[in-house]
Amino acid sequence: MSDVDALHKAIAAAEPGPRTLAAFDLDGTLISGYSASVVYRDRLRRFDISLAELLRTTGAAIDTQFRGADVGGLMRIGVQSLAGRMDDELREWGQRLFRQEIAGMIYPEVRGVLAAHRSAGHTIVMATSATPYQAQWVAADLDITDVLSTEPEVVDGMLTGELTTPPLWGQAKADALRSYAERKDADLSRSFAYSNGGEDVPMLESVGHPVALNPDRKLTGVAKRKGWPAVNLRKPQLGADPLSVVRTSTAVGALMATAVAGGAAGLVLRNRQSAANLVGTFGPDLALAICGISVKINGKDNAWSDRPAVFMFNHTSSLDMLIVGGVIRRDVTGVAKVEASHDPRFVPIGALLDVAYIDRSDSEKAKAALGPAVDKLKSGISIAISPEGTRTPTPRLGRFKKGGFHLAIQAAVPIVPIVIHNAGELMWRNSLVAHPGTVYVDVLEPVSTENWTVETLDEHIDEVRALFDECLHAGHQ
Repeated sequence: MSDVDALHKAIAAAEPGPRTLAAFDLDGTLISGYSASVVYRDRLRRFDISLAELLRTTGAAIDTQFRGADVGGLMRIGVQSLAGRMDDELREWGQRLFRQEIAGMIYPEVRGVLAAHRSAGHTIVMATSATPYQAQWVAADLDITDVLSTEPEVVDGMLTGELTTPPLWGQAKADALRSYAERKDADLSRSFAYSNGGEDVPMLESVGHPVALNPDRKLTGVAKRKGWPAVNLRKPQLGADPLSVVRTSTAVGALMATAVAGGAAGLVLRNRQSAANLVGTFGPDLALAICGISVKINGKDNAWSDRPAVFMFNHTSSLDMLIVGGVIRRDVTGVAKVEASHDPRFVPIGALLDVAYIDRSDSEKAKAALGPAVDKLKSGISIAISPEGTRTPTPRLGRFKKGGFHLAIQAAVPIVPIVIHNAGELMWRNSLVAHPGTVYVDVLEPVSTENWTVETLDEHIDEVRALFDECLHAGHQ
């Protein structure tokens, strides 16, 4: 049994219900690395740090790292530098940094740990020394409602440069968690706390189930002496090791060659759809195999039981089109954003499948482009489309757009949800390199659109989105 499996077993055996807390540190615990580093790198790139602040920050960081000082001095310098900034502006800044970098730092297996606590009915809270601007978007993405963080003072929407609470570091974080438990009528003796750092020993000692999650050297020693479980999660794969680069390049080349060969076969056969089916049957499997990626599909029969259909998939990775192609295989085309028509990796496939490209900046052109897609459906060719319209930075769903739903209504065909669980772990949205591993897919039962109307469309979109949400939260089997 792995450490992660043992942790899941301990969660399942714990007292169920909301009086059991699960408190998570942020930096190094939920994410691999430190959100403050992302913040400072961004400020340095934008020349938003004065020399004086840089020197003060460096000195405080040295005191924290090598002299054992608490993080308070570092936090106060950082917040003082934001005096005069608007709270709304900083929250937007935090959201941008989350989407660009921090989202890719979330430990993939953390989502399973959180799901286990939710299944047990536990109350989940984040406890971090970071500011809300660093923490709130991670919390929102992980569906953590309550966040205990270091709070800057805001007056009339503007930061004063002061703090309204002590930095949540060491004993201060433990005290904040104890106060939170009292407000929630929770029992710390039956609760869980997770951290990677030795500074959080007071918080870990305050609960009945302390867990050293991705522990540093100091916490590893403490956990060993106290008999606490130490669990190391699998790190996000964001780098580009040479083998993965070679595999990805070879896979792209093989896919393009397959598309060109399919096009040539189509000319010989004078039947583009037969050529497309040939490529769809072999191309995705070949490309994924070269990348070292296997796909495990649950509910495979649902992909064939009611065709033609509008196949909808959640979109987090460039791998998604290959994965969806491997599920549907034949008699299918797609709807994609117009930018894809300029991507040399996609052009041969798009031409062969006669993909409909949508200009999202022009609603009239977008509606006109859907007309041929309706005709395709009526002729027996299915459509694959991402209702989110673009890749999201994490498995959390974006807003569903209406285009694919209108297609299904106009062509009187069902919608088949394809739920992709972890493609973003193997190829993150901003990455050009795929890593080997296994992707898990659930193909849900077809959703009839027989009695749908434009007037009730919003309600039906919410229903389909809920199916995706429920399946993603449940995790792969």
